[in-house]
Order: sequence, then C-alpha cells, then structure tokens
Amino acid sequence: MRSAVIIYNPAAGRFPVKPFIKSVLKTLEASGWKTDVAETKSGEHTVQLAKQAAVEKKEAVFAVGGDGTIGNIVNGLIDSDTALGVLPAGTANVWSIELGLRAFTWANFWALRRNASILAEAPCHAIDVGMCNDVSFMMWAGIGLDAMTIHAIEPRVRFEKFFAFPEYTAQTLMKAAQWQGVKLRLWADGQAVEGQYIVAVATNIRHYLGGLSKLSPEAYLNDGLLDMWLFSGSHLGDVLRHSYEMMTGKHINSTGARKITFNSLRVEADSPFLIQTDGEPRGSAQKVEIKVKRGALKFLMPPHGMRLLKAS
Repeated sequence: MRSAVIIYNPAAGRFPVKPFIKSVLKTLEASGWKTDVAETKSGEHTVQLAKQAAVEKKEAVFAVGGDGTIGNIVNGLIDSDTALGVLPAGTANVWSIELGLRAFTWANFWALRRNASILAEAPCHAIDVGMCNDVSFMMWAGIGLDAMTIHAIEPRVRFEKFFAFPEYTAQTLMKAAQWQGVKLRLWADGQAVEGQYIVAVATNIRHYLGGLSKLSPEAYLNDGLLDMWLFSGSHLGDVLRHSYEMMTGKHINSTGARKITFNSLRVEADSPFLIQTDGEPRGSAQKVEIKVKRGALKFLMPPHGMRLLKAS
C-alpha cells in the first residue's frame, strides 16, 4: 500500500478546510493510500512536517492550503523521493489555475475530494524548483513593488481574505504612489543588465497577479530555466501601464518590459530591497542569487497540468 501524509493549513483560504479533511482521507484510502494527517501551526512548522514525511520515506505529501502553504512544503520536500500533490484551498490559488484544478471553497466543497481522486492516480514527474538565496520557490521570486505589497498585507486574518483582491490592489496603489523603483544590477548566465525597475520577478510558471495575467505563456516546469521579467519605471503611471499590459498580454512586446531567460542569476542594489517568494514575505537583502534546480521535486501531475511539461 502506498504511504502518504495530508498536511493541511487550518488558517488557509476564506473558509475553514478542517471539516473536509476526513473526506480527503477516505478518498485516498479508497484508492489504496495509507494516509496520515498533520495540521500546520506556522510556516516553519509546515517545512518541518514536510521534511519529516521525506525522512519517513512517505511516497507523497498531499498539501491542502494556499500557494504559501504549498511553497513551504516544497522547502521541506526538495531533493527528496517524496512527491507533492496539490489540493488547493487558499485565497488566490494560482497553482490551481496553473494546473487546471478547481480550488476548495464552501460553494465547491466537493473540489477537495474530486482533486484527491484525480491525484491518487496521477503520474509522478520530476519538475524544477527555483532557489532564491536559501529559499526554494515553485512560482515566483519577486523584488520591488509586489514584494512591498506582500510584506504589507501578510499574514492576514480570515476576514481580510474575503477582500483579498481589493486589499492587494489598494495596498499596491498606496505603495506605488510613493515608490520610485529600485536601481538593480543583474548578471544572468554571464549577461549584465542594469536599470531602474518597478518590479523584477523571476517566474517558473505562466500565471501572475493572482492568476489574472499570463506573464510567461511559454514557461515549462521541467526545462531547467526561469524567466526574469523586468518592468522599468519610477512612478504610479508606470505601475498602471505595466498592470494593464500584463493583464492584456501586451507586456510581451512592451518597450518597458524585458524578459531574461536564465539558469542562474545574481541581483544587487545599493540599498536593501524586500523579497517575496510564492506570495510569502522573505525579508530584505542587498544581494540575491536566483537559480533553478532542475528536476528537484517529484510532483503528482493532474491531466491538465501535463501541458506544462516540455517533451524531452
């Protein structure tokens, strides 16, 4: 019998997920999985639980929570033989959009059981993981305005999550009104770039801005590469222009946006800047190293997610 642990975040999302964990457990056990259940208490505790699952040679961890919970579990599973299965139950759920899975809400309470049934039989593939200094990420590592906003709003109580998009937008506009960008120096696989940027975001996936933008429509999860998007500017008008272009896809050919595809990248500035990974605040630094670890995570891939894998 295959062994697994369900790691769930009771504080994730707009609605409590705990009453529905038993249905996930029953679904997995009916599909031949011997499954334990663990509740997270903090981000650090989430990482520890994932590491323990890897030490115990669990075949899989089924992560129930939002994008931040998933990112912390990845930090515990990277370079192990334990696979990750994502059961989205957070606020934004960009991973669910990327993978084509319906996220859990009380209007879609059946989504947890349905997704568990899909992943119970899903094939396992090795996918890439990004590293930002010593922190791994599945989706993004961001510098600049998006990191400032995330540091301002996280962590949130459940009530605030009902107004997640308006709050994020309001905080971004407030920060943007006072933000003049940051002068960055970047070295990507030997290529040097310098400029004044509103946002610099390295992405491993296609979606961004809560899933509203296809930032890197040609991104793959297993090609050993990341995309760094640089959005130049120094005032609110630049922020509004970039936001519109990202949501309409016009950023691809915009003169104010630049994409650098890389394997390893270094970013430096004259003063410390804030950092976010996968929507979680990660403090500040004056220099970051961002690189990709190819095939470092085993992943249970649902059918719709297969399009994210590049044929060898």
